[in-house]
Amino acid sequence: MAGIYLHIPFCKQACNYCNFHFSTSLRQKDDMLAALSREMALRQDYLQQQEISTVYWGGGTPSLLSSSELMQLWDKMTRSFNLDAPGEVTLEANPDNLSPAYLKALAGTPVNRLSIGIQSFREEDLRYMNRAHTAQEADYAVKAAQDAGFENISIDLIYGTPTMNDQQWKENIHYALGLGVPHISSYALTVEPRTALAHAIEKGRSVEPDNEQAATQFELLMDALTGAGYDHYEISNFALPGRYAVHNTNYWRGAHYIGLGPSAHSFDGGSRQWNVANNALYLKQVLTDSHVPAEREELSFEDRLNEYLMTSLRTMWGTDLALLAKDFGSDVAADITERSAAYRDKGCMLLQDGHLVLTPAGKLLADRIASELFYDKK
Repeated sequence: MAGIYLHIPFCKQACNYCNFHFSTSLRQKDDMLAALSREMALRQDYLQQQEISTVYWGGGTPSLLSSSELMQLWDKMTRSFNLDAPGEVTLEANPDNLSPAYLKALAGTPVNRLSIGIQSFREEDLRYMNRAHTAQEADYAVKAAQDAGFENISIDLIYGTPTMNDQQWKENIHYALGLGVPHISSYALTVEPRTALAHAIEKGRSVEPDNEQAATQFELLMDALTGAGYDHYEISNFALPGRYAVHNTNYWRGAHYIGLGPSAHSFDGGSRQWNVANNALYLKQVLTDSHVPAEREELSFEDRLNEYLMTSLRTMWGTDLALLAKDFGSDVAADITERSAAYRDKGCMLLQDGHLVLTPAGKLLADRIASELFYDKK
């Protein structure tokens, strides 16, 4: 099974923490739709007609597209890829776009899952992040989507903002649980280079996030959501049993996917490719030159192994030692098992049924642990 990701590089306004590729001008939207359709035709052999199980509209803000524009792209996808009956079709959406009329129109498209960028139910947090919606719109959007028949809903929340203490974060989580959504993604606020937030902190106009506060709030998040019956199935993702995001889970398990649009990434098992993060250059080369401007990297033995370690350790299923031995050699599996002993002794990791799995304490150090287990054949 393979997946399709479409990057819609437009937003109403820029959130101060975001370093994704987007434009706040919709002037080139029609050209971008034409270019996305053209890229599908140019790259229709990339997945070698593997059956498509998931489609994910990301961005940017895909909910800036009308239902007819979504269908325009969908029709081209069905002609270019093996897209008979994908099980999960996700649209990322901002609360201020989800009017009853738009949701009604959306219900008539193949979209069957919404990922709503709530970030917070508190006005102060939203203003700090320069979000385009209000706390009232955040609440209304989820309920309106449920009323329109969308039951498969994920919401995003951000913790670790200087505007929110631990008690307020608990209240945010409690409010989210009260909405009854089956999936919650939650991320620590990070200061990315060349963002408005980084500039404001550098100039002393904003307070830098506190890493210790973020760690505490992550622990509060784990306790609250697992206590409410959600599986912590990936570091940043929680879902009711069986309600995991299929598209993203396939990423973490090494499935192949094609990314369409500027800055989108693709993976075919042996190489990774990423399109240029420049709207003007992407449009010119795709529409005028019939060429997709992208860079490609062939993945080495170490690249594939270390990527598997990084992604698998982030999940509740952990790193499969039998799979390591099968795909990378028994000596590799033995070496990683031996080097993981230090983390198991510290209570950061468990060896369960042939899998290395992070404990809650280990999840606070997931990236560090993975990087220290990285394998160097030399």
